[in-house]
Amino acid sequence: MGGPLDPDYDKVPQAGDFATEADPLALFHAWLAEAEAREPNDPNAMALATVDETGLPNVRMVLLKGADEAGFVFYTNLESAKGRELTANPKAALCFHWKSLRRQVRVRGPVLPVTPEEADAYFASRPRQSRIGAWASKQSRPLESRLALEKAVATYAAKFHIGAIPRPAFWSGFRLQPLEIEFWHDRPYRLHDRVVFRRARAGAPWTRTRLYP
Repeated sequence: MGGPLDPDYDKVPQAGDFATEADPLALFHAWLAEAEAREPNDPNAMALATVDETGLPNVRMVLLKGADEAGFVFYTNLESAKGRELTANPKAALCFHWKSLRRQVRVRGPVLPVTPEEADAYFASRPRQSRIGAWASKQSRPLESRLALEKAVATYAAKFHIGAIPRPAFWSGFRLQPLEIEFWHDRPYRLHDRVVFRRARAGAPWTRTRLYP
């Protein structure tokens, strides 16, 4: 990561002694707001790690669609690899990396499905073509050709030519309830700032610990 030899290092907002912050969600939202102002693409992008039926980890990029005291929310096809893995083993980890800010946030905890009402509301907010795409894509499963996908999109575009596009039963979201949130901020000579917040269960008070980098 960056350091004192980087000519732009001093232009990056510095986190200060963020170990004094008692609320990790408040700190996360402050960092996210700065990322939204500086990151050129998808400041809400996060790596999502799950475990498959063999015990091997899987990781992929998804988009954060909400974060509050209840947890971190994202949406997917429930029949995709991540959907199946989260249903079978409802625990996950997230990683946000904002390169322009030289910051990282890692989150771990159990995962719960969002309510049907939440899923309906978010699905209805998506662009029309994205909603059609959700119907057309058999996510994570073999695709014989690009043409087959385009034909499926055309089929559903014709089906939903008029009126609202309902949310597929196989499409919904998950909420990760954080039990651990770690903040990392690049510092010169690799003497980085690291602070981890932990709690025993959702709703319990947080403890805060500074870590060696």
